[in-house]
Amino acid sequence: MATTYHGEYTGPAQLLSFDGLLFDFDGTIIDSTAGRELGVDPEAILATSHGRRSIDTLALYDESKANWEYVSAIEGALPRKYGQDATEIPGARALLKQLVDANAPWAVVTSGTRALVTGWLEVLQLAHPKYLVVAEDVQQGKPDPQCYQLGRSKLSNDVGFPQESTNMLVVEDAPSGIKAGKAAGFKVLALETTHTVQQLKDAGADWIVKDLRSVQLKSWSQGSKVEVEIKDTLQS
Repeated sequence: MATTYHGEYTGPAQLLSFDGLLFDFDGTIIDSTAGRELGVDPEAILATSHGRRSIDTLALYDESKANWEYVSAIEGALPRKYGQDATEIPGARALLKQLVDANAPWAVVTSGTRALVTGWLEVLQLAHPKYLVVAEDVQQGKPDPQCYQLGRSKLSNDVGFPQESTNMLVVEDAPSGIKAGKAAGFKVLALETTHTVQQLKDAGADWIVKDLRSVQLKSWSQGSKVEVEIKDTLQS
């Protein structure tokens, strides 16, 4: 992923409290640069699909392939074929381990299929989320807020905070995902891993950082808020 930094990442550390954390996946937790074998011009796909479901993008190019059987088969093969080319986003492994060790409320909310996400998690040996919202789980993909609302519902049912809570933190890298999080009424932390600062700002990000090395879990216990520290935010 090519990253161009703008401004200074020197924002002071902030201690913030949320009911739960919702993470995008590709570009936020992992860096997967492998091309997708979708049967159309890969440049056209990459230009339009990041942060969006493949099935939605395929419908624009070849409706005959816009079905879950095809998309799941193709996406599920990617980690096996290109696993050696993928890495985690800096800071992701440590942060996910903190969340799992603390049993804190967090979920992955992704435009990828279940086969794709579980494949990458296994290849990279990253912590598996207790709750996962994937492309097949929603009627409308990002930038529609439905996916993040579903993620909140899963955490609410588990932890017990109000179903209508907007005190959630979404962690994203793509404008479509940022817009989805904001449309749900949540705060959004954007990573400048795949898009420009201007694109992240235009989408409505509340904070921008380089990567997940700027995020640390500080505390969580049953019945309390998830406290995270966010540091080195973009100062422009």
